Amino acid sequence: MKTFRKELWFETRQRRELINITGTVANCLKESGIREGLLLCNAMHITASVFINDDESGLHGDFEEWLEGLAPEKPYSRYRHNGAEDNADAHLKRTIMGREVVVAVTQGALDLGPWEQIFYGEFDGKRRKRVLVKIIGE
Repeated sequence: MKTFRKELWFETRQRRELINITGTVANCLKESGIREGLLLCNAMHITASVFINDDESGLHGDFEEWLEGLAPEKPYSRYRHNGAEDNADAHLKRTIMGREVVVAVTQGALDLGPWEQIFYGEFDGKRRKRVLVKIIGE
């Protein structure tokens, strides 16, 4: 069995962004040389997420509206966590969207459904954060 590990770094210009990282993750798979196995992709920060969904702008707007309805950024005073930081909402949004995805690797390709794409979700941006890609297989 082979293993491969790579860190991807992101620094968003906005507090919240969704970035399609499917191509970048596929390049990691190609670089690994692994043809059959499993790929784990996870956010290494507690205010960011990695998830799978459709790459459609209306849906992205729906995510923003839905998440903001569940855990609004402001007023900052509504959260007990906010003191030295003002990112309690980002922690909650990450919990809802999830930490990681696991994707099957089949014949050297990501085994995704027809509309599935991998996204990095940033909920407290404007600073460098990383995502881990770990692949195991043959």
